[in-house]
Amino acid sequence: MMKSNIFPLLAALFMAGPSCATNPEAVPAPAVPQVVLVHGFMETGNTFKMMKKRLERKGFTCHVAKLKPSDGRGGLDTLAQRLKMDIDREIGHQEPIQIVAFSMGGIVSRHYLQNLGGASRCRNFITISSPHHGTRAAWLYPTKGAADMRPGSPFLANLQKTEVRLGKMPVASFRTPMDLIILPPTSSAWDRAENLEFPVILHPLMLTSSAVIDEVEKRLSK
Repeated sequence: MMKSNIFPLLAALFMAGPSCATNPEAVPAPAVPQVVLVHGFMETGNTFKMMKKRLERKGFTCHVAKLKPSDGRGGLDTLAQRLKMDIDREIGHQEPIQIVAFSMGGIVSRHYLQNLGGASRCRNFITISSPHHGTRAAWLYPTKGAADMRPGSPFLANLQKTEVRLGKMPVASFRTPMDLIILPPTSSAWDRAENLEFPVILHPLMLTSSAVIDEVEKRLSK
């Protein structure tokens, strides 16, 4: 009786062929969305060198966006449009992405996600030391982009108004209480996001902090 029960089972497995669940290679694992790294004010993206290297060692594909002009003289909305063009050109128009953005890059990325349709393809969004509520340091520079980063600017008001367009996207905001560029440092706290604080002594060192990079890696891997 035992043998007679085994034969039908073997026949079923044979007929199922290579698509059978017993073949671990039958269904390829889903691709991890590419990571877009968005730099800050007066930067070129080189500040992401350590983070990019770590992420690529873990198997992530990273693309460092280029925000030009990096001093935002044409306004942050213009930089967001160029960010969209950069992503579409380098990654494609529909492929899913994850975004990690630093400082000014965080609010440029928000404009891309919330007002230029980027939210529909973004699976994860992390900002690091970004002036979600502006920074007083922006009064020290005369460009339109700097004006967009001043507390109470129309640009920031629009971001607050349209953040509902992020939908259920996972969002995190990293900050340091010792930031001397984002003034006050609490400006990096964002109600829509999960807020994490790191005891890093200077604004640019957030991108080289092992604790920050570990947390970024963990969240991108979810």
